[in-house]
Amino acid sequence: MDWQQLISSLRLGKEGVAPLPTEQRSEFQRDFDRLIFSSAFRRMQNKTQVFPLPGSIFVHNRLTHSLEVSSVGRSLGTDVGRVLQERHPELPDTDFMNIGAIVSAACLAHDMGNPPFGHSGEEAIRSYFREGKGQSLQSQLPWTLWSNLLNFDGNANTFRLLTHQFKGRRSGGFGLTYSTLASVVKYPFPSYFAKKPKFGYFATEEETFVRIAQHLGIPRLLSESGHEEWARYPLVYLVEAADDICYEIMDIEDAYKLRILSYEEAEELLLSFHDDGTRQSLREMHPKVDDMGERLVFYRSCAINALERACVKVFLDHEEEILEGTFKGSLISHMEDPLRSGYQRCAEISRAKIYKCKDVTDIDLAGYQIIYTLLDLMTEAVCHPENSYSRLLLQQVSSQYEMDAEDLPGRIMAVIDYVTGMTDVYALDLYRKINGHQLPSV
Repeated sequence: MDWQQLISSLRLGKEGVAPLPTEQRSEFQRDFDRLIFSSAFRRMQNKTQVFPLPGSIFVHNRLTHSLEVSSVGRSLGTDVGRVLQERHPELPDTDFMNIGAIVSAACLAHDMGNPPFGHSGEEAIRSYFREGKGQSLQSQLPWTLWSNLLNFDGNANTFRLLTHQFKGRRSGGFGLTYSTLASVVKYPFPSYFAKKPKFGYFATEEETFVRIAQHLGIPRLLSESGHEEWARYPLVYLVEAADDICYEIMDIEDAYKLRILSYEEAEELLLSFHDDGTRQSLREMHPKVDDMGERLVFYRSCAINALERACVKVFLDHEEEILEGTFKGSLISHMEDPLRSGYQRCAEISRAKIYKCKDVTDIDLAGYQIIYTLLDLMTEAVCHPENSYSRLLLQQVSSQYEMDAEDLPGRIMAVIDYVTGMTDVYALDLYRKINGHQLPSV
């Protein structure tokens, strides 16, 4: 791959439109602004990240997580771009210094397609079509669309949200640049090649991704399973690293606030990224700070800083392999100890103590029941829109969702769009009304 071709300000749906000559922002800064002012971005403030939405203790939701990922992504991209600009004087017209803006915008968008109730929401959608009443639809849908449902993934749904032309909306979705859109696709193959629920785009958006990949000069390679798939767009590695850093570190801090982890456990984990000498110097750096939460904030910032520097180094050390499409794994997996072992230790504790705690599993149980019910009723409504109850349900849906599409596959994808666009609060409210547990205020 070639950097000059990879960094492109061409916009989806506006390929023949020239930028405004009076515009002072870069095209990639405009991507960031379009995202942050969008209603889909705002809705993430009411979507679960890991822990239930806050009561008296504020923990991360999808929106705060995405803002933090975007901040780390900007640092990663800016640091990489600065070195690449010095390393490649033969490419004077390449926008290396815009890499930070591209990665920051992609990080801002990376979770926008996730359904309500966190990762349990994704699994509930898959489970409904694999094990629930949704199984009955298999014979009525093309296998490419069926794979979208069985393997549903929030990453692919993000690409659809950003690029799909919803009813009454403009062509090209958000109209983002090709480079920003490519940076969102962590797994560059369609749903029907997925061996597990990790893939980059639904079959319905394959044509759009192919157009972007071809324009950016991304090659096709033979995968380990024997089919052709696209190489990863290089900046995806930086978006992935920013996400990995933030969710692993910030989950530790949230778990301490919720008293799932003791101070001693959280401190040990956050200092495990450093050697013995650095750990001791960090403990002694602020002797007058007695607030344990404040000390953990300091240790957390040092851990993020160390991980960011290490990921930049891995990316630059492996630039040639990344451009060839032969680099394997994530940037995190190529770090040296104690950073890599510290990260692995945090991941182990998260799986054992955080993701299985009662607060999290309670959300899982509720999310399954709510999403199962909404999918069951909405799929029945679009399959039989002539029924009186179906008409009542469909009147609740915003006109942008094509519940009246001519073909059943289009209507089923509209149901997925509608349900995944809900916040936790909206989904719960609708569930209660449908079940007669709540009436509108008079």
